Amino acid sequence: MSILYRSFIEEEIKPGLLDQFVRYQKTDRVWYEENGQFRVKEDSFTDDWDLEKKKEVIQSLKQCVQAGGTVIGAFLAERMIGFAAVEGKKFGRRRHYLELSYIHVSHEARGRGTGLELFKLACIYAKQMGAEKMYIGAHPSAETQHFYRKAGCVPAKEINGEIYSREPLDLQLEVSLDPF
Repeated sequence: MSILYRSFIEEEIKPGLLDQFVRYQKTDRVWYEENGQFRVKEDSFTDDWDLEKKKEVIQSLKQCVQAGGTVIGAFLAERMIGFAAVEGKKFGRRRHYLELSYIHVSHEARGRGTGLELFKLACIYAKQMGAEKMYIGAHPSAETQHFYRKAGCVPAKEINGEIYSREPLDLQLEVSLDPF
């Protein structure tokens, strides 16, 4: 069965959207920056969205679309197995960044290339919106950092203080949209 990718319209982003979505990630190692160098250390924790967190995420996705951004979903049959959100407001000294605020694949659907396809589609959208780079406040887990490095991300040249302050342990990354 093939995966269908498509953008959401605002009316589709409603309560229950994430009811079957499993945002589970067990982390044992994280990346961190020390004196300009990236290192890996042991750190064990689990991310697992409860219903309250899912409601917050749905509200954020709705606000993203209302503000001119996009939310792209990945569907297997009728079930959403992944999504990515690109915010609609440019920032940076030259207003050349757009933020990738979310990209997640449901736990049971990982390992099929869905995340990389969502990332590619998010980059295409950001480039169509006139951005030169996409900015990501990225989860520090070793697996997540491997994903972003594989997708071509590098440490951000400009740090967005607002994004950084949301999750100070996240690594601030960017990717050039030239190849897209």
